[in-house]
Amino acid sequence: MGNLISKDKNGRKVTTKDKAILDLKIQRDKLKQYQKKIHTVLDREVEVAKHHLRQGDQGRALLALKKKKYQERLLAQTDQQLLNLEQLTGQIEYALVEQDIMRGLAQGNEVLKEIHKEMSLDAVQKLMDDTADAIAYQAEIDELISGKITEEDEEEIMAQLDAFIEEEAASKLPTVPNKSLPETGEKVQMVAGEILDLPAVPDGPLPQLEEDLVSPLECRSHTDTIEPQPELAQKRTKNAVRKEEPIAA
Repeated sequence: MGNLISKDKNGRKVTTKDKAILDLKIQRDKLKQYQKKIHTVLDREVEVAKHHLRQGDQGRALLALKKKKYQERLLAQTDQQLLNLEQLTGQIEYALVEQDIMRGLAQGNEVLKEIHKEMSLDAVQKLMDDTADAIAYQAEIDELISGKITEEDEEEIMAQLDAFIEEEAASKLPTVPNKSLPETGEKVQMVAGEILDLPAVPDGPLPQLEEDLVSPLECRSHTDTIEPQPELAQKRTKNAVRKEEPIAA
């Protein structure tokens, strides 16, 4: 409890190690601010030296350059000190991480030891033997209930399977006709897998029908009325007389 000195805003306990790291970072920030100040002084001394040279006062210009050189040495020293602070801060933070890792490993080992105490090697071996015996006993029960398939049974099953495959493949093939093939020149037609014998097509012209064709006049209906021949002659005579009469003026 000697390392615990206070708490942060989140309620986390702050140790002396945390405070040491914080002090190192504060010193680092102060050095960085001091370096910025040195850079400002360097720029000012350069301007002063140039000003005195323009005025022809080389003595004051030389003095300004000496001050500039001194500030450059201080800057180099602060760079080295800043490097040392950063290295020390990093080493401390990494050491704290390693400490947390070691603490976690120690806790894990303690838990593992407790587990090993509850589960010894003898208990594990006994459990594995009991499991193997139970598996073997179950296999014997399955063999007694279902029966064991021998090699001969296996061969018979495979042969039956091959026969089923061949039968299924044969059922998908077209059927072969049982009738003999017709001779050359005969016409054959397949209907539903069967051969039908059809008569040969004649090569010559078709034979003339014995009955004469019926004329169109005979096809007229008997209900139609035909005018008598004398009346037809009278109509023709009247039409001829009309054509011969002169046209009136």
